[in-house]
Amino acid sequence: MTPPPPVHPVDEVPPARQLAAFGLQHVLAMYAGAVAVPLIVGGAMKLSPADLAYLITADLLVCGIATLIQCVGFWRFGVRLPIMQGCTFAAVSPMVLIGTTGGGLPAIYGSVIVAGLAIVLLAPVFGRLLRFFPPLVTGTVILIIGLSLLPVAGNWAAGGVGSADFGEPKNLGLAAFVLAVVLGVQRFAPVFLSRIAVLIGIVVGLAVAVPFGFTDFDGVGDADWLGISTPFHFGAPTFEASAIISMLVVALVTMTETTGDLIAVGEMTGRKVEPRSLADGLRADGLSTVLGGIFNTFPYTAYAQNVGLVGMTRVRSRWVVATAGGILVLLGLLPKLGAVVAAIPAPVLGGAGLVMFGTVAASGLRTLATVEFKDNHNLTVVAVSVAVGMLPVGVPTVYAKFPDWFQTVMNSGISAGCLTAIVLNLLFNHLAGKGSSADGDTAEAGGLTGGGSQDAVEKPREEAV
Repeated sequence: MTPPPPVHPVDEVPPARQLAAFGLQHVLAMYAGAVAVPLIVGGAMKLSPADLAYLITADLLVCGIATLIQCVGFWRFGVRLPIMQGCTFAAVSPMVLIGTTGGGLPAIYGSVIVAGLAIVLLAPVFGRLLRFFPPLVTGTVILIIGLSLLPVAGNWAAGGVGSADFGEPKNLGLAAFVLAVVLGVQRFAPVFLSRIAVLIGIVVGLAVAVPFGFTDFDGVGDADWLGISTPFHFGAPTFEASAIISMLVVALVTMTETTGDLIAVGEMTGRKVEPRSLADGLRADGLSTVLGGIFNTFPYTAYAQNVGLVGMTRVRSRWVVATAGGILVLLGLLPKLGAVVAAIPAPVLGGAGLVMFGTVAASGLRTLATVEFKDNHNLTVVAVSVAVGMLPVGVPTVYAKFPDWFQTVMNSGISAGCLTAIVLNLLFNHLAGKGSSADGDTAEAGGLTGGGSQDAVEKPREEAV
């Protein structure tokens, strides 16, 4: 009898105890970012504590559903890779503006629903653009993703933005301790434990944080045991033209960011993202965003935080992240459990985040190592793209005097760097390829040939040649 074909690591199902541990690790890595969006938007709108709590539980519930759609998939929805989903920060500023200028939450949710439908319709178009993401562009984008996340980890390590003791040595000391635990487990522990090094670091850090007064569990006692988000809890959605236009711009930004994240995970897991699977992943983003508008939450996208965790642990199973989605659903239905997770101090997450986000940047460098940099302009493409991507990260107010739509696009270092890399690769490697044969060689190094060969644009240089 012919033996069954080997199962790809992405499709492997680990034992139940490993699924639970790996899945919880993914939840802890993204939890702070997931609840930040409803906290920021709700706080800006001066919602009551009860309404804020409702936004958070609704967000966690839809986060879990969105993650299951992306990882497990059905029909043409879901990329079927280990991708965590969460609320996008690109939508925060437009949503605060919409919510505080008279439209309120109903106007936000109306624009979110329309944006989600637009993403579903535009997904095949973005899928066909995958040929403009050769290793030169993907490596640069992955590098920018990692670098742009490092300030997030730094803020966590210092105590969290806005905390009264921000930057205190005790906060940085706790973060450094967690980082040391993560590194020690990775280096000296058995294989299984090394793969949950982040989870162990967070648990040990929490155990140390409790006696030193870093934690506050008051919110656990106040939280309900059961909470179910009902559709249109804050009223029927309203559809205002200005709100819809601003959210459509956000949709284009999140699609660009998600494309970079999906390609990054495809590189890390050994299952290359193809045009059809990219369209399926973006379509899942759109569906999740529509669900967000219905169930009182916000637009959804792939979470770059967890891309680093996949690369660091080398656990490539999508069922691990699907398990994390199930845990998020439980947290959304059981607010008391969510309050327990929310009590984890920011410095603990910061120590773990430093190694995770650094791993993303290192993965980008690994991809760029396959690109030819001799006798061409590829170094310029990387240099300028990283510079443009880091500009809003290093100087957050650099575009403060520009129109809102411009800020929405360029204030995201990921989308700004990604768009720059695509344009410069076309300028130096695609358009230049129409000249001499020497230029054609240069074009192949960047992944785009003057002759328009589809194979050459989708392969590293060595394979294309």
